[in-house]
Amino acid sequence: MTDDASDAFDAHAFADPASLSLDEFAATIDHTILGPETTLEDVARVLDEADEHDMNACIPPCYVAEASERAPEVTLATVIGFPHGQHTPAAKRAEAEDAWREGADELDLVINVGRLRAGDDDAVHEEVAEVVAAVPVPVKVIIETALLSDDEKRRACDAARDADAAMVKTSTGFADGGATVPDVELMSEYLPVKASGGVGSYEEAIAMLEAGAVRIGASSGAAIVAGHPDA
Repeated sequence: MTDDASDAFDAHAFADPASLSLDEFAATIDHTILGPETTLEDVARVLDEADEHDMNACIPPCYVAEASERAPEVTLATVIGFPHGQHTPAAKRAEAEDAWREGADELDLVINVGRLRAGDDDAVHEEVAEVVAAVPVPVKVIIETALLSDDEKRRACDAARDADAAMVKTSTGFADGGATVPDVELMSEYLPVKASGGVGSYEEAIAMLEAGAVRIGASSGAAIVAGHPDA
């Protein structure tokens, strides 16, 4: 993991996001491609764009080995239990271990929303804790905010924090709705936040960073960085 990525995980918010340099701003972006039709050629394009603009990349787990070989300087995230979070805990743990061995620097883990909404917070906590304990890389916990009430969002963030997750993340991008300023503000009370889902411009990214996010997940990362005043 790059020093910039490590610093981002240590921060709970930027004092003045609009004053970030181009390099500092680019380091907040996880340039993402996770659609079901994603090819290795698609991943290669995203990696090249991430490398060119000093962004991170978030890609499907099946391409992590090739990606880590192609772009070793790019901080590489992949997803676990994606997109619905209904894998068994053992499957999520095995997937996480495999992704780390293949070269992933960070993991974005989807919680079991059904367990949370049923009130089984212990199961959510235990599952996240198992994955966190299984790998020596940061785990971001996707809570899928569009499906949750504010109370459920808080319980999900509690579970992630108590399980020693590195971050909480708003969305997979595969449910209706994405990151919102109120959700980022709420989540940032617990852990650093990755705002993901529906962020498509520099201005929208800055709004999320001003709300307390320290990372932005977006498929339009190159366009977002191009909106920076110094780009």
